[in-house]
Amino acid sequence: MAQAVVIGAGPAGLMAAEQLAAAGHSVLVAEAKPSVARKFLMAGKSGLNLTKDEPFDTLIQSYGEAADWLQPMISAFDAEAVQHWARDLGQPLFTGSTGRVFPEAMKASPLLRAWLARLGVARVDVKTRWRWTGWEGEALMFDTPDGKQGVSADVTVLALGGSSWARLGSDGQWAHVLASRGVALAPFEPANSALSVEWSSHMQPHLGAALKSVWWMAGDFESRGEAAISAKGLEGGGLYTLTPALRAGLPLFVDLVPDLDQQILQARYAAKRSKATLSQWLRKSLNLSPQKVALFHEMAKRSGVTQSDQVAALKNLPILHSGLRPMDEAISTAGGVKRASLDDGLMLTALPGVFCAGEMLDWEAPTGGYLLTACLATGRWAGLAAADWLDKK
Repeated sequence: MAQAVVIGAGPAGLMAAEQLAAAGHSVLVAEAKPSVARKFLMAGKSGLNLTKDEPFDTLIQSYGEAADWLQPMISAFDAEAVQHWARDLGQPLFTGSTGRVFPEAMKASPLLRAWLARLGVARVDVKTRWRWTGWEGEALMFDTPDGKQGVSADVTVLALGGSSWARLGSDGQWAHVLASRGVALAPFEPANSALSVEWSSHMQPHLGAALKSVWWMAGDFESRGEAAISAKGLEGGGLYTLTPALRAGLPLFVDLVPDLDQQILQARYAAKRSKATLSQWLRKSLNLSPQKVALFHEMAKRSGVTQSDQVAALKNLPILHSGLRPMDEAISTAGGVKRASLDDGLMLTALPGVFCAGEMLDWEAPTGGYLLTACLATGRWAGLAAADWLDKK
């Protein structure tokens, strides 16, 4: 027996557990992996971006079509609240030039240790290697190191993640369990995904190099940000915000000289010495990096840019690719439990007493602190609603 069971020990699940424990309820957290918050720790290896310090009206727009759904949850636990929460766990923070907020330690592990210690004081019981397999009657069933275990819970919070980085725990295997219980789901799709590009040998010397000061465009989406040339294609924050458009098959273009307008470009080209090659002009007159020059030649040749259109193509270069990388390589996923399946407290209408939170909900956001902010906010919202449901019951 347990008053509250939280399944999934990532940020959303741990936040839900914290709210339930604070409300005075006994909490069991079940995690399928041998340790908790593996994706959270992996994200922290390159610097844990907790949130984005920007006006709320700007921040909420980053959630696209789900903005109005998430608005009350993130308003109740916004970027300022995330920072206060981390500092309360003894983690000094700093804000970068772009507004991204990081722990001074940069890593996720000190914050996670402090968080788990606080949950331990609150007597939250965390079980690892407990994989949820569904229900038998009213009991939650788990495969555990001690065999099959059943737990009867008064309330359940599911925080099982999406369907990317399966090795870290987000494998999406829960979807068929909920679908069989009448829960409406949107299909999983990659979000914050790299692109597949089969490079010619001409690009091999530039693998690993970053494309800086560029402007990416796909459909109605635009982004000024870096991307790296990898052996598999292109990846980086500058492209990730365009994933919804790229998923829909819209063409991708890049402006290699976003700080120069077309007239200035044409004037500089007209002043080019007659013996100078195009590559020499790109490097010397425009100061383009070697990787920008290489990308220009690669894509101009592939897309059949004529000599007369080469200068114009610098501002609108087609990027020919073979689509997004496989979903398991994506940083996050779109799809999951539909809004219509949930009440305002994130409880499943088909399963009273069962709440959902985090990336298993049908929303997406770019990297830059938005993903973690929404996971924490929805976890908190579901935990508070679950506690209130218990109290009323």
